[in-house]
Amino acid sequence: VAATPMARAAAKKAKLDLATIQGTGEFGRVTVDDVKIATGEKKVEKKSQKAGAPASVELPSGLVPFTGMQRAVSSNMEKTLSTPIFRVSRDIEMDAFNALYQRVKPKGVTVSALLAKAAALALEKYPIINSSYSPEGTVFNPDINVAMAVAIDGGLITPTLKYANERNIMELGENWKELVQKAKEGRLAPDEYQSGTFTISNLGMFGVSQFDAILPPGMGGILAIGGTQEVIVPCSQAVLGMKKVSKMTVTLTCDHRQIYGADAALFLKELNSVMTSPETLLL
Repeated sequence: VAATPMARAAAKKAKLDLATIQGTGEFGRVTVDDVKIATGEKKVEKKSQKAGAPASVELPSGLVPFTGMQRAVSSNMEKTLSTPIFRVSRDIEMDAFNALYQRVKPKGVTVSALLAKAAALALEKYPIINSSYSPEGTVFNPDINVAMAVAIDGGLITPTLKYANERNIMELGENWKELVQKAKEGRLAPDEYQSGTFTISNLGMFGVSQFDAILPPGMGGILAIGGTQEVIVPCSQAVLGMKKVSKMTVTLTCDHRQIYGADAALFLKELNSVMTSPETLLL
C-alpha cells in the first residue's frame, strides 16, 4: 500500500491496517491526515465549492433535546407497542363527497370537519370502534369525540371535535378552525386535545396514497386517510364501458382485544356509505 512515512508510523501506532484506509494523497497514497481521519482524531474537511456549482447544504448535526411535547409523543408511541392491533383498508369513491365539499367550502367548512362528521356517523352505528379496552371488559364511551392529528412546530397534537355526531358541519367547521389556531399558538386546553375517543390522521394533503397509523393509548381505533387519486373503473352505462372516478384509501387500526375484524369491516362499509351518499352530513 502506497503511504507516506508519517502515515505508516501513525498507522502502526494506532494498530491500523493501511489497506483499510482510503488514500487521498498523490496517486492514492495514504497520508497522515487519512490515518487521523480513520482514527477519528481529525474530521473530514469539506471540499471547497467550485464556481457555478450548486450551493452546499448545511445539514443539522449532533443531539437536539426533545421538547416537552416531543417527549410526550415519544412516550405515547412506546406505550402502544404492547397493544395487539390489526389493520383493515378500503377504497372509497370520493366524487360525491368532493362535490359536497365544493358546495360548503364557501361557508367555511373544511375537509377535516366533513371527515370527522362522516366518521362520527359511522361510529354511531358501530360504537365498538369508539370503545376502549379494560382488563375487565369493553368500555363503551357515551360520547363520540373525534381527535384529528395536526402537525405543529415542534411536535404533534390532536385537537378534538367533541360530540361530532350530534353537531352540524357548520358548527364543526368553525370549531375546527378555532382549535387549529389554538394549537398553532400553544393555547389548547387539556380537554381540547385529551378528550378524544377516536382518532383520524390525514396525510392525503401531502400526496400520500396510503399509510398505517399507530393506535393512540386508550383508544380502540385510529383511521389513516390517504390522498384522493383518479382511477379508471368499469361502468356499464359509459360509452366505452369505463369511467374515471376519484378514490381514496383509508386504513383502520384497531385494538384487537375488544374489536374484531368483522367490526372493522362493517365500520368501513358504513363509512363508505356515508361518504358516497354525503347528503346525510348536512342533516
